[in-house]
Amino acid sequence: MTIRPPAVAGMFYPADPAQLQATVDQLLAVAQTPPLQQPKALIVPHAGYVYSGPTAALAYATLAPWRAKIQRVILLGPTHRVAIRGLALPDCEAFATPLGKVRLDAVARALIAQLPQVGVSAAAHAQEHSLEVHLPFLQRALVDFTLLPLAVGDTTPEAVAEVLERLWGGPETLIVISSDLSHFLTYAAAQQVDRATCSHILDLCTDIRPEQACGAFPVNGLLLAAQRHGLRPTLLDQCNSGDTAGDRQRVVGYAAFAFHASDHG
Repeated sequence: MTIRPPAVAGMFYPADPAQLQATVDQLLAVAQTPPLQQPKALIVPHAGYVYSGPTAALAYATLAPWRAKIQRVILLGPTHRVAIRGLALPDCEAFATPLGKVRLDAVARALIAQLPQVGVSAAAHAQEHSLEVHLPFLQRALVDFTLLPLAVGDTTPEAVAEVLERLWGGPETLIVISSDLSHFLTYAAAQQVDRATCSHILDLCTDIRPEQACGAFPVNGLLLAAQRHGLRPTLLDQCNSGDTAGDRQRVVGYAAFAFHASDHG
């Protein structure tokens, strides 16, 4: 079995398995989330756990009642080191974290492999943190699941939505979109910009720009798919690194959303 090893253990999250498990379990334990229907999709930040871990935990805590039902996770995130166009699958059979291996979903992979916007890039995945940092949360929040990770570069909402449509499935399938919000603004400026971005997401506007959210391309694709499937987003948390572990001169914004079926659709 070909395995992608962890690239940011010890940087974005603890490398020691016991410490990592304790950290994630504690974040999940203190996350207070409103009662919701089963989420079909989440938008979750991907910074180091000291910065965005509490916000990420609020998203993953919503899964608790369905932790055994969700058996497949479709995970989309932006690339920070390797520029690509379209969406890129990895060339391995599993992703590893200090908590163990997560098997990739070969059936899901086959469903999208022939789409023109989908390629394979080991380089895009090798050092990318936007996907990896979610895996320990998923490993602790769910009982057992397969994974389909996609690195997303410059592409259209329609291209992403087509991929999501192929993979949509039923209640066994969860879609996770990895994205932070604004980068390196002052605390007050970030609050203003991020509030506007969150409002756009809540309105399912598919014109989010990368300077508003580094995961804008997969976010916009999810928002288009949400329109088509009658999903309604709930904002679980919005903050920035100045609220958690950073100074307030150059902050990064974070938000977590859960998407579920609307009452009338």
